[in-house]
Amino acid sequence: MSAEQHDRTPWTRERVLDAMRGRLTVSCQAYPGEPLRDPRTTAQMARAVVAGGAAAVRVQGLDDVAAVVAAVDVPVVGLWKDGDGGVFITPTLRHAVAVADAGAHVVALDGTRRPRPDGLTLAETVARLRETTDALVMADCGSLDDALAAQDAGVDLLGTTLSGYTGERPRTDGPDLALVDEMVAGCTLPVVVEGRVHTPAQAAEAMAHGAFAVCVGTAITHPTTLTSWFVDAVAPPV
Repeated sequence: MSAEQHDRTPWTRERVLDAMRGRLTVSCQAYPGEPLRDPRTTAQMARAVVAGGAAAVRVQGLDDVAAVVAAVDVPVVGLWKDGDGGVFITPTLRHAVAVADAGAHVVALDGTRRPRPDGLTLAETVARLRETTDALVMADCGSLDDALAAQDAGVDLLGTTLSGYTGERPRTDGPDLALVDEMVAGCTLPVVVEGRVHTPAQAAEAMAHGAFAVCVGTAITHPTTLTSWFVDAVAPPV
């Protein structure tokens, strides 16, 4: 579907949540220096996963967000990774505003309780972002305490994205279903299971644990990693 053919009905909060509820979001990302690291390729990948039934896409980088928003008619969860340690997923208000300005319908940002590079709290970031955009806010959390704090900060969606990466919880082989249970029981906001969902069975299990939606990236859209899995299976590293 071309940009001209898209349904131009505004992506209100209710419409975004209705589109994502009980369905699959696919993360379309490539890392700097990789062959697929190009906004045009990201947009083509987004179109491909939407053709397969993805209800939303998650995209990193301002140019990629803009390209994907123009290419598909599903909610786009945008983020801007800046740095490689600590808080680096849409780490500041400046990053969040830029992601929204690029057209993202949902701005994903670090939702942990760690200090943010610009000195703002998560609540201050969300409040100031609300002044400039109608985009929803998704908090990428690493623990139940993160999720509760993010909920108090006024976000719209909670993700398990950073479980196992902040030092609060061990890194599980698959999705952190124990955290999913805690967040579903302890929070009132929708919980998106994201992180290490590598098989359809794991995605189904996450939904069975009460997830609002599931986001899958590597297992669908990162051929370099997928290839390495098969390479290791055929000829395990010595």
